[in-house]
Amino acid sequence: MTPITMVEGRRIALSNLDKVIYPETGFTKGEVLHYYATVAGALLPHVQDRPVSFLRYPDGPDGQLFFTKNPPPGTPAWVMTTPVPRSEEPAARQVVVADLPTLMWAANLVVEFHVPQWTAGDPAVADRLVLDLDPGPPATVVECCRVAMWLRERLAADGLEAYAKTSGSKGLHLSARLEPVASSDVSAYAKELAQEAEAALPDLVVHRMTKALRPGKVFVDHSQNAAAKTTAAPYTLRARSRPTVSAPVTWTEVKACRTPAGLTFLADEAAARLGRDGDLWAPLTDPERAGRLP
Repeated sequence: MTPITMVEGRRIALSNLDKVIYPETGFTKGEVLHYYATVAGALLPHVQDRPVSFLRYPDGPDGQLFFTKNPPPGTPAWVMTTPVPRSEEPAARQVVVADLPTLMWAANLVVEFHVPQWTAGDPAVADRLVLDLDPGPPATVVECCRVAMWLRERLAADGLEAYAKTSGSKGLHLSARLEPVASSDVSAYAKELAQEAEAALPDLVVHRMTKALRPGKVFVDHSQNAAAKTTAAPYTLRARSRPTVSAPVTWTEVKACRTPAGLTFLADEAAARLGRDGDLWAPLTDPERAGRLP
């Protein structure tokens, strides 16, 4: 019988709690749920006003993975959704993870959380810039950190304060809070930054996605600023061999990184860091900290 849990007055069926989701470490679905409950206070402000896309991996990262934007079958009536019109689906809606019950319901599906750079209501207006630094082997997150330091200074020259987090996979994400501005303008600016980074660091950076260009270099992916694109949310677990987290990090950690292990955080480590340091990305949720796109 599936146990029913009450979360802030909502009845949620939490199933298969002993099921191992990450075989390499024995991390179970119950531990996935416990992790999300632990980090909810930090995670929710980063997703609650944004339509969420889910990468589901109910049988673990070695099982079937499927990306969904539409509310999954069986979504409770109390889960908030928002219109997200798409050319192929003019009446499309997506889930908004607005509270702890919704977070726990979604976590029970075993998901990564992905969000756009705009808030619910207007895909044409963004309030964040994101740059996804993706290393092409044999480059690693170490090389990403070198690029991140350059980009941090370049953004600062335009009055924008950048924050870093691990992707939870191989690379690094940089983000800056913006005064609301057209998503198309953010996309154009991000592309210019990527091109400038390649010109300044030609042996280290590539701004085009072409795989033949990427071995040993860091691809500065600017495309995730497009209204239709999404990025892994802060504190989301990833569908990797171990329960890695897309974890905010300090610039001191970025500058000091010498090995990939130095910026790899599992669920327990990420939760402990949050308890010790608080949410390092909290300024990104504060409109008072927004910068103006040049």
